[in-house]
Amino acid sequence: MADSASILVENVSVLFPLYHGSSRSLKKMVVAAASGRLAQDTHQRVVVRALTDINLNLGRGDRLGLVGSNGAGKTTLLRVLAGIYEPVMGRLKVSGSLNALLDPNLGMNVELTGRENILLRGLYNGLPKSALPRLEEDVADFAELSDFLDLPVRIYSAGMVVRLGFALATAIRPQILLMDEWFLAGDAVFMDKARVRLEEMVRSADILVLSSHNTAIIKEWCSRVLWLDQGRIIADGPAGDVLNQYLGLPAEQPVSALG
Repeated sequence: MADSASILVENVSVLFPLYHGSSRSLKKMVVAAASGRLAQDTHQRVVVRALTDINLNLGRGDRLGLVGSNGAGKTTLLRVLAGIYEPVMGRLKVSGSLNALLDPNLGMNVELTGRENILLRGLYNGLPKSALPRLEEDVADFAELSDFLDLPVRIYSAGMVVRLGFALATAIRPQILLMDEWFLAGDAVFMDKARVRLEEMVRSADILVLSSHNTAIIKEWCSRVLWLDQGRIIADGPAGDVLNQYLGLPAEQPVSALG
């Protein structure tokens, strides 16, 4: 584990090629053209600018919230930081252990049992074999899947997959925590239990990057906010200031006045 966690993003851009074989691609092209996000890459393909010239520097203690409308680039940025998407331009440097809570299925093999997925996750994260039984017990107790833990994940209900995914993703405490808002959704009984576990994880992380439409959560957990629109940074600064801009509030009016 690195001594100190850090994230450096310099002039990062991400382009997604558009293929014309489906109505969905054509719809994306129309939307992208209307917003001025269409471009051509070096292979003369039509591409969408998902992110353009993103600059970001995070160190220990930073709590960054990502806000913006759907399609603004929040999830894309999280996936770049997680190493899922590779920038076509710019430089990305991430130091420290990292955990990305982006998708309940992320890193799971649905053909394997829940228990086998637990063991694989532990090995992937570099845990010694002696630590695997403790990990297995922790995930099993939290997910409460009973005998289903020894059955293939592909037969699980959507709710069971979320429970296992959440338990797996929060069982190992990283230095850098990347989180999309799906982790804040779920049935009330499960979320009462999950929120305590999640808040402990947030407190223990050196760096938090959270994407959410819930400005109350952003205000509670984040000290800094990055406002994205059409893949570009609109504002970056103290949470209260940027949230006021994003919500269209006067600078002197506190966000809490929304009730």
